[in-house]
Amino acid sequence: MTTALGESDKEKTRSVSVDLNNDASLLIDIPDALCERDKVKFTVHTKTTLSSFQKPDFSVPRQHEDFIWLHDTLIPPAPPKPDFESPREKMHKLGEGEATMTKEEYTKMKQELEAEYLAVFKKTLTVRRKNAKEMFGGFFKNMVKTADEVIISGIKEVDDFFEQEKTFLLDYYSKIKDSTIKAEKMTRSHKNVADDYIHISATLSSLSADDSTAVKKHTEKLADLFEKLRKVEGRVASDQELKLTELLRYYMRDIQAAKDLLYRRARALADYENSNKALDKARLKGKDIPQAEEQQQQCLQKFDKLSESGKRELTSFKGRRVVAFRKNLIEMAELEIKHAKNNVALLQGCIDLLKTH
Repeated sequence: MTTALGESDKEKTRSVSVDLNNDASLLIDIPDALCERDKVKFTVHTKTTLSSFQKPDFSVPRQHEDFIWLHDTLIPPAPPKPDFESPREKMHKLGEGEATMTKEEYTKMKQELEAEYLAVFKKTLTVRRKNAKEMFGGFFKNMVKTADEVIISGIKEVDDFFEQEKTFLLDYYSKIKDSTIKAEKMTRSHKNVADDYIHISATLSSLSADDSTAVKKHTEKLADLFEKLRKVEGRVASDQELKLTELLRYYMRDIQAAKDLLYRRARALADYENSNKALDKARLKGKDIPQAEEQQQQCLQKFDKLSESGKRELTSFKGRRVVAFRKNLIEMAELEIKHAKNNVALLQGCIDLLKTH
């Protein structure tokens, strides 16, 4: 968006703090993506009332790499790079097959590829915003379980709450992981169906172009039907990816963060118990007692702090999880019903047209 900003205003703009989800003073959307051989350009459309911008409404083309600078301006932290592996592979195949494809088939494949790139990019931005608002605070952030944080064998949990949470999270993580794999497989299947519809539609169009019989109109209607079904199937795949698959991936990461917290707390409990033993030994020997007492107090404070924060975060996590799943599943169900109705309407409409001819 640097083309819409004056050089003298750049530093001023970098100091502006805006919530893109709630602040109407700056509205940004990405309406389309355009394939250009070996790269994809996204159109970034901006509406704003901020005086630091020269125009209130403008659009600029950008690649994903151009968005990285936003991490210290509009979107802290830097947005994760979208997984373009699948559409990139399709782009490569599209370039290789251009000479053998019909013009219509190539155009349809290109449109489908652009739509897929756009869906992947929007999905990444949506998930990043959710991470910024919902990621665990305090000890839940950036937890990495190292070797010395593994629960020591023989340490008995002293709080039933954490014992129950540990049992639940281990089982829940396994089920969410399995659900994620199945959701990804389902989404890929819908994308494959949409790709197949492209080839069917293009083949039917080619047949109708060379046909001069009464069947020509029927073939054209069927080609048009499969093109419309392709668009619906593509939307089904995108909606399932955004509303279900990404939700499951997100909670896989958060559950892992919760598990890491439990490991750290167990490590702190082991340290506290070891400090008690060290204090007992110091008292028996009659030396280094103040140091041992201070170490014990530090270990106790760390354990109590982790326990307090852990209870608060785990309780909050439970409530947010239920709300998030309910919201996304309801929205996905509504979209599934909408797409199913569209499919039925398209099929019925085609049948009616074929009957009248």
